[in-house]
Amino acid sequence: MHKLAADTGSDRMPVADPAAEPAQEEMTYLAAINAALNFEMARDENVLVIGEDVADPFGGAFKVTKGLSDRFGTDRVINTPISENGFIGMASGMALMGFRPVMEVQFADFISSGFDAIVQFAATNHYRWGGAIPWVIRAPSDGGLRSGPFHSQNPEAWFTHTPGLKVVAPGTPADAYGLMLAAIRDNNPVIYFESKPLYRSMKGLVPSGGYVVPIGKAHLARTGADISIITYSTMVRESLTAAERLAAEGIQADVLDLRTLKPLDVDAVLTTARKTGKILIVHAANGNTGLGAEIASIISEQAFEWLDAPIQRLTGLDTPIPFSPPLEDAYRPGAEKIYARARELAAF
Repeated sequence: MHKLAADTGSDRMPVADPAAEPAQEEMTYLAAINAALNFEMARDENVLVIGEDVADPFGGAFKVTKGLSDRFGTDRVINTPISENGFIGMASGMALMGFRPVMEVQFADFISSGFDAIVQFAATNHYRWGGAIPWVIRAPSDGGLRSGPFHSQNPEAWFTHTPGLKVVAPGTPADAYGLMLAAIRDNNPVIYFESKPLYRSMKGLVPSGGYVVPIGKAHLARTGADISIITYSTMVRESLTAAERLAAEGIQADVLDLRTLKPLDVDAVLTTARKTGKILIVHAANGNTGLGAEIASIISEQAFEWLDAPIQRLTGLDTPIPFSPPLEDAYRPGAEKIYARARELAAF
C-alpha cells in the first residue's frame, strides 16, 4: 500500500476550535489566499513562496502573492525561470531539507510541464525511502473567462489518480484560507486548486489567525431531503444558486461541497446519497474518467440499495475549452444547467 507521510500539522498548531468563534473579516477569495500565506510565513520561517514573477512589484499572475516579498524579502519569495519541472524539483529538494515551499504555476494548465517532478518523485518519495515532501502547488484553475484551451483547464483528475498526493479545491473564501493553512502544514505534497472565476467575484467572512479546515472533510453547504448535488470549487456557488431556484418550486437539495478531492470524504458522500436517493454530481472538468466517475462508482458499490434514480453527472464536455463565449458557455456547467438537470432528477 502506498504510504503518506505522518500528518504533523496538528502538532505544529492546533485546528481552531469552532466554539471559540474567532474574529472574522469579509474578504475576497483571492485576498483570503494572500492572508493565509501572510499568516503562515509570519508563523513559520521555513515557509517559502516560489514561482514565476511571484515577488513584488508583480506579485504573481493574479496578484495573489502581492506584498509578500516586501514583507518577507526575496530570500523567502523567490522568482524562478519559466521551468515548472525545474522549480518543482527544486522545491522537493528544499522540502527534504526542512523547508515548506508553496509554489505558483500561474495557470493550472502549465502544471503538466512539471508532471514528472510531481508524480514520479514527490508523490512516491515517502513510500520509497521515507523522505517527507511537505510542499504545496497553487494551481489557478477553471474557465468561464474566455481564456481558451491553455488557460482554462481543470486537471485535478490527473492528481486524484496519483497515490501519494493530496488534492484540495476550495469553493469559498473561508475554505481557501483554512485549506491553505492545512496544506502548508501537511507533511505530504498537496495540489491546491484555486478557482480563477472566484478570485474577485466572491466575498465572504473569513476567520482570522490560525483557522484550519482539515484536509479530507467535506462540508454540507445546504441541506435538503429530495436530491443531492455533490460538487466542488467554482461549481459550489453555481449549485447553491440552482438550489435556491429549486427550493422556490418545493425541491430541497443537499449541496455537498467536497473541498478535498483526495483523500475523498467517502462518509459524507454516502451519507447524502443514502439520505436522498437521487444524486447529481457536478464539476467543471470534462467528464471522461473525471472525479465524478469515481464518486458515482463509490455510491453504486456502497449505497446502491438506497438509490431511487440513476446517478447523474453534469460536467464539462470532452473537448478542449473554447475561446468563443457561446461555445465556452455550451461547454461549461452552470446554475441554469444544474437547475434543469436537478429538476429532471427530482421528477424521476
